[in-house]
Amino acid sequence: MIFTDLSVANRLARCGADNRMSSLTQVGWYWNRLRCMSVAEIVERAGSSASRAVVRRRPAKAATVPAARLDKVGAVWLPKLEPAFHGLALKRADEVLSGQWRVFSRLLGLGFPPEWNRNPDKEVLLPLGDGRRMDVHDAAAFGDIKYLRELNRHRELVVLAQAWQLTGRERYLDGIALLLESWFVQCPHPRGANWSSALEAAIRLINWATVWQLIGGMQSPLFKRPVGKVLRIDWLSSVWRHAEFIRGFRSRESTGGHPLIGELAGLYVAGATWPLWPEARLWRRAGREGLEREVLRQCTVDGVHKEQSTGYQQFVWDFLLLAGLAARGSGKPFSTDYWQRMEAMLEYVAGIMDAGGNVPSFGDADDGVVSGLSLAAGGCPFHSQLATGALLFGNPSLARKAGVLDTRTVWLLGADACSRFDTLLLKGVPATRRTDFPEGGVFVLGSRLDTPDEFRVVADAGPLGLGGVAAHGHADALSFTLSVAGRQFLIDPGTGTYHGPAKWRHGFRGSAMHNTLVLGTDDQALSGGRFVWLRRFRTTLLERAGVATSGADRLVAEHDGYRRLPGKPVHRRSWQMDSRGTCLTVQDQVLGSASQSVSLYWHFSEDCNVTCTPDGLIVSNGPIRLGMSLPEGGDVSVLHGSEVPMAGWVSRAYDVIEPSTTVVWRGSVMAGEPLETVFRRL
Repeated sequence: MIFTDLSVANRLARCGADNRMSSLTQVGWYWNRLRCMSVAEIVERAGSSASRAVVRRRPAKAATVPAARLDKVGAVWLPKLEPAFHGLALKRADEVLSGQWRVFSRLLGLGFPPEWNRNPDKEVLLPLGDGRRMDVHDAAAFGDIKYLRELNRHRELVVLAQAWQLTGRERYLDGIALLLESWFVQCPHPRGANWSSALEAAIRLINWATVWQLIGGMQSPLFKRPVGKVLRIDWLSSVWRHAEFIRGFRSRESTGGHPLIGELAGLYVAGATWPLWPEARLWRRAGREGLEREVLRQCTVDGVHKEQSTGYQQFVWDFLLLAGLAARGSGKPFSTDYWQRMEAMLEYVAGIMDAGGNVPSFGDADDGVVSGLSLAAGGCPFHSQLATGALLFGNPSLARKAGVLDTRTVWLLGADACSRFDTLLLKGVPATRRTDFPEGGVFVLGSRLDTPDEFRVVADAGPLGLGGVAAHGHADALSFTLSVAGRQFLIDPGTGTYHGPAKWRHGFRGSAMHNTLVLGTDDQALSGGRFVWLRRFRTTLLERAGVATSGADRLVAEHDGYRRLPGKPVHRRSWQMDSRGTCLTVQDQVLGSASQSVSLYWHFSEDCNVTCTPDGLIVSNGPIRLGMSLPEGGDVSVLHGSEVPMAGWVSRAYDVIEPSTTVVWRGSVMAGEPLETVFRRL
């Protein structure tokens, strides 16, 4: 189902009560956020908040843009392609020209041009107040702000630019001009929701830079006529305002996760593409220094982004890629450490991707895609990144994991990418080169990996997330996924929503919506809001042994998230796969000084059928079947689309929730008593 809400009229009628409740909620959020801050963060925020407050008190008016040096040439970092590489570009471009826009899972008739300040979620027209002061996250009044932001990332302009480069048809250039002109009129700096986020400004800049190169830069036919020259002035003025907006309002270094990387990438790409003002040197320097620092701070040596989110893993990698290509095009590439960390990030993705191309949905995901080049490519963004990385790093393992070369990679790296990719494919190397990512806390157990007989477990023994609030992490300590022959059995159910009903937001990020053990009805971490965790857990790796040394693939870890409860319990879990790779035994223990009421949750793919038999459960996905035996005693429930308790759901796309099947075992255990669950391929 796709979320629905109250009508606009009903929301407006309740506006007064909602505003009072919103104020109380905001007070609670700020108090919870303060409780999570370190002393260093409080000091930094005090200083930066004071300076930002001074800026915000100034009247909202457009800054004076200095004259641009039109004789200067920026970096060129996209190749020119032949018409053979169109992919879906022409189809998507014609779709946009007809007024059809793809916003998350919806195809919406928003017109051409659309109303840029009308939220497609609830069709609410947002006011043109000072964007720096707007509370854009009031979903009751404005709808889910993510829908408006998706529309305003301007990825569709890239598709129109691709279509023009492939065909030379003026209607695609005219479409770009009309969209830009309408945006400048409807979204004057710094007014409205589209001037409320430095990250969104950065994504627009990256897509504008892509369009700029695809249509020929400063000498584009778009600018030949007098009206085109006016458009060029307006466009460049907005570029300057965007970059200066980012420079003044970017995320704080002490807490910035993926937004900070995105903002720095947008700043650098703008400075490299449009070196037309003295400030462009500052944009490049701030972007370069910040990205070189953040890629090492936010991404572990073994390639796991510390937000503990596979969705944001791919989002961050694209920011790093586009900034890196811009730097390479300018003749001043980023450091070897920068590129090595990016390659490690792809090796992590290759490690957790099963033979069917499925990647576990650890942590939050909002379907974020940076570049409009992805819209005309289709397919899986992770596969695209693996293919691109295979060529960037000459890595045949990544090529084998990707399997095929996608059109986005060709647009980024050139027509000769096809022959180079084929050469890498011919090299006899394993597709999964690494299975252990200890710094990131993720481990892969399995046998016959990347074959039709694959048995793959991806276990999460990592931390909750990045920074004081761990905003995008889930309470999923010691959870895992299980796939057999490339078919998903145990899954991470995903995210659901950010700004929709609270029960779905808190439910999907809670422990019971993951394949782990729950004490009572408590989460492993204490939530302080939709994006705040007040009390975190700590995981500890106790044992890791492979088949070659121990005769079985074995992992043992524990977490202390429940030590706040009576008896100070600790959850310990072991995974052991037999040497033949057909049987997985999961053993859970609750260590402490008292008996506990526990639940074991097992979330299955929506493609699975679960059947109860006298000897246990039979779980099938197509022709593949597993036998599942649960601990002795206890009560067993098989739930499908249940809201009380919340279980039996999966979210494959942002704001979309569908029924699946969850098996729950409940019982009481003494301290240290083992609970054994076995999965056996039939």
